Amino acid sequence: MTMLTFETPNLPAALWDSAIARVSAKVPGIKIKKLVTPNVDRTTYAKQLAGSGQLPDIMMAVNPQGFAEGGQLADFTAEELKEYAYPQSGAINGKVYQLPTNAQPQSLLYYNKDDFAKAGIGAVPTTWDELLDACAKLKTAGITPIAVGGGGQDTFAGMYPWVGALGTDVFLRDPNFDKEITGGTKTFTDPAFVKATEKIAQLSKLGYLDKEGTSRSYADHEKAFRAGSAAMYPMGSWFATSADNDKPPFEVGVFAWPSDDGKAVVPNLTGGGLSVSSKAESVELAKRFALEWTRDKETADAFTKADGTFNTVAGYRPPADMGTLFKATLAIYEKAVKDGTVTPAFSIEQGDNGLPAEFTTPIQQIAVELLDGTSDAAAVVKKLDDEYAALQ
Repeated sequence: MTMLTFETPNLPAALWDSAIARVSAKVPGIKIKKLVTPNVDRTTYAKQLAGSGQLPDIMMAVNPQGFAEGGQLADFTAEELKEYAYPQSGAINGKVYQLPTNAQPQSLLYYNKDDFAKAGIGAVPTTWDELLDACAKLKTAGITPIAVGGGGQDTFAGMYPWVGALGTDVFLRDPNFDKEITGGTKTFTDPAFVKATEKIAQLSKLGYLDKEGTSRSYADHEKAFRAGSAAMYPMGSWFATSADNDKPPFEVGVFAWPSDDGKAVVPNLTGGGLSVSSKAESVELAKRFALEWTRDKETADAFTKADGTFNTVAGYRPPADMGTLFKATLAIYEKAVKDGTVTPAFSIEQGDNGLPAEFTTPIQQIAVELLDGTSDAAAVVKKLDDEYAALQ
């Protein structure tokens, strides 16, 4: 059977190969042929393969929207999902087509502690005004405040500042915002959405963003932060293990994207697991492999150590020897869970509560225009409404 994977600096070929071999040994009768996407956009690549009748039998972290409605994926039963903390996460028309394996917080602010000290910033900002003050101090000290990405095919890396602002200003109060967009009861000109978008436009206008980053690939974006391109790096939880495993030449800290009132809001995606083609040679065998992949403690530990994933299988705990930045990141997420301040992540959320998968790339491209100042907030929300209308 074929299995679609993707490689990043955190997820090299050797990690996939060892996990595939280990899990295959626990599923008698299965033989896996690994496929690798040409870039991290595995959903678009899966669609290309499906268009030529080559949809892989098993797929990792491919957005199931579109595939599921077209009958191309097998759904998982309630019995198969009973071990998961959030068994209905990402459901499409009430059915789950991707194992809700991982919680991955988005838009956390990783920061260079040396830069903060040089700029005289004594405590991390928790409110929007405090973030602006910290950015002003960093700029005065000759330090670019915030790293951004989005170059080439990696436009997703430019989303994280916007996702953070939308989490605090829109999704905390209205977690069903995306559903209201698809239901036609709201548009992107909603005042709360505009306000959050204006915040990112403000950062760009004030010169607080490393705009050169919008031309960098995702890998080069991380390398630039490690080399001191900016003081803050908005990114997902996977950077924590990257920094723990390969430490930058400065100490890294982390805090949640600041809100108006100081609440620590954490946009999050729970999903990212394996999906199975409904046309697989043996759907049941492919599903057993997918479920075993999640249950296998050694595999779960390996991906937690490599990519900072928070495994959602009941009873799972990360290895005790995880690094300090991972533990700090996990503490932020767990506090947000306790406080009820975990929100959907704009453009990343999937299933019935998400936007159409084919809308993701246009959103990411518009985000880059917001970061580099090509489009202001008013132009951005109009483009979003126009792009969404064109998909209907």
